[in-house]
Amino acid sequence: MPLISFKKNRSPLPVETGANLMEALLNGGLPVASSCSGDGVCAKCRVQIVEGSENLSSENETEAFLRESKGVPQGTRISCQVQVLGDVTVDTTYW
Repeated sequence: MPLISFKKNRSPLPVETGANLMEALLNGGLPVASSCSGDGVCAKCRVQIVEGSENLSSENETEAFLRESKGVPQGTRISCQVQVLGDVTVDTTYW
């Protein structure tokens, strides 16, 4: 079972392999910024990947479009578009 760890002092969050990152964070009681409820429109649910980027699903067409149109920097993923495949450490500016 993969663990989502956090740059700041929080307990790691165990998730099922293939879990949607945004849903896993919300189910773990963490706030996730979003104005589209995870429909892949706003890109506000972005998280910085500190470690373990290789343990996330590949960028899909929606995420690639959002990255370009919303100016999402490298090393940052749109959490509603990402599946967790292994251990990862994440951070945001609002936690």
